[in-house]
Amino acid sequence: MADPNRRSVLVVDDEPLARERIRRLVEALPGYTACGEAGDGEEALTKIAQLSPDILLLDIRMPGTDGMEAAQRIARLEAPPAVIFCTAYDHYAIQAFDVHAVAYLLKPVRREALADALKRAGRVNRVQLQALAEKASGPDEQIAIRTHRGTELIDIRGILYCEADQKYVTIHHVRGETVTDYTLKELEGTYPQHLLRVHRHTLVGVRFIRALLRRRDGQNLIDLTDHYGQLPVSRRHAASVRQWLREHCPG
Repeated sequence: MADPNRRSVLVVDDEPLARERIRRLVEALPGYTACGEAGDGEEALTKIAQLSPDILLLDIRMPGTDGMEAAQRIARLEAPPAVIFCTAYDHYAIQAFDVHAVAYLLKPVRREALADALKRAGRVNRVQLQALAEKASGPDEQIAIRTHRGTELIDIRGILYCEADQKYVTIHHVRGETVTDYTLKELEGTYPQHLLRVHRHTLVGVRFIRALLRRRDGQNLIDLTDHYGQLPVSRRHAASVRQWLREHCPG
């Protein structure tokens, strides 16, 4: 009988040795179990229908229905599993935008990278993934961040805030945190409909703005929805934040 406390993982790769290695990695991690294997995209779709896995570890280059085509079809399912690509090629990351992949790992997959990707996939259940997919309206709704673990795909609508600290920017999102060498200026200029400047060091995801508060000492704070906390607003940006709230939250 399956343990309800362990998340089920389907391993999809056309190479038996690669499937065996990744399966061993999954089984060695607490909280996860490899519920099955598939050798190509078509078999993966069949196994998804049979096993209803929580997470899919999916190779891209496979004979017949390859991983990218399979992922496109999986994304249209009523309750799709979270997709993590495992591939030897790094040039498919941009295509992965359209299928809402949680992570993009390069082979040989390292245990630490797999553990991190599975953890991030676990923070977004299948219903939430489907909701994100329905909300996405174009290829610019996700951003690819290169990290030491591989390429991580972050849904722009899931960004809580971006915080600059010296050389790097940390993106705080609904699945965790990701460090990037993108600057706040680059992120603000690329995603003006999604990110609002509230401080020299901070951009906030507009979907999570609840209200602008003012403390007794005069400090302004952005109050985030869903108990995500509060962030300081600089005096320089307080007026533009108030204007944004008047335009988008007139009530």
